[in-house]
Amino acid sequence: MSEAIIRTEGHAGRITLNRPEALNALTWEMIRSIDAALIDWADDPAISLIIIDGAGDRAFCAGGDIAQMYATGMAGNYDYGRQFWQDEYRLNARIADYPKPIITFLHGFTMGGGVGIGCHASHRIVDETAQIALPECSIGLIPDVGSTLLLALAPGRLGEYLAITGDRMGPGDARYCGFADHFIPRADWPGLISTLCDTGTTGAICGTPALPGPLAQAQPLIDSTFSGERFADIIRAIPTNPPVFLRKAMDKITRNAPLAMSVTVEFIHRVRMRPTIGHALDLEYRFTSRSLAQGDFLEGIRAALIDRDKSPRWKHEHWDSVPGRDILAMTLPLGADALQLEQTS
Repeated sequence: MSEAIIRTEGHAGRITLNRPEALNALTWEMIRSIDAALIDWADDPAISLIIIDGAGDRAFCAGGDIAQMYATGMAGNYDYGRQFWQDEYRLNARIADYPKPIITFLHGFTMGGGVGIGCHASHRIVDETAQIALPECSIGLIPDVGSTLLLALAPGRLGEYLAITGDRMGPGDARYCGFADHFIPRADWPGLISTLCDTGTTGAICGTPALPGPLAQAQPLIDSTFSGERFADIIRAIPTNPPVFLRKAMDKITRNAPLAMSVTVEFIHRVRMRPTIGHALDLEYRFTSRSLAQGDFLEGIRAALIDRDKSPRWKHEHWDSVPGRDILAMTLPLGADALQLEQTS
């Protein structure tokens, strides 16, 4: 069966990510087939809205399938990764700018590439199992797929916190931070989907209050700590004997790639000044297109997914050992090689 089940039901175009054994991780073929379907449906008068969900019980989508990217990158072929990201980012922009409602049903893990598919939609529904996160810095990458826009728009400095810790948001935090719109218990999803298909309107979407999450309560502490101009400033703001919340944050941060975190903070600040999906994706591609040849991405994949030793050897040993020239090398405009989007804001 197809890895992305694409069909029409009533007035709806339906897409189901169908790799439950791989937590519905996105392959390049899935990305291209989903994008092609959205292009076809945009001008189809029989289709009033789009529904995207994930098969299985564990995940909407836990990210991108990076095994082939690792194999080609280790062989010195960086074009595969760049082409993958170009197509993925075009899909992310299309979802964000789509002319018809897109309703995503986000259960279980929604991480990395799953955020790009699920959290730029016009109507984002979470259930009691939802766990949304951007853990890319743990593998030497930056939060991408347009997520720097979502992070920049999050309340206060929650964007910086979520990006460099990779902390997970439950349903309450996902709504509070702007990654979801409605909490609807999973048991109610089949009936809602049926109604959406039958009516072709979003009027039946009516969420209920989600369980409160810890981030709203912690926001004053997060805002005062994560407001630095640079990543190094944030780290210096954490006291020697931090409270439990910040101690747990530091435990996460110290596992991640210093270069990726440094660039991430800079990009969130830039996107906050110009909050459009096109600007966010353009910046992100500057880093990701270089990450295989110049960054820590291959080493991060090796440590996390290949050898699984959880001991990456980052190019920079410590948060304050990242020279400005190294940050600049990953963030300069790409000129003729810049990302080209069909739809930008």
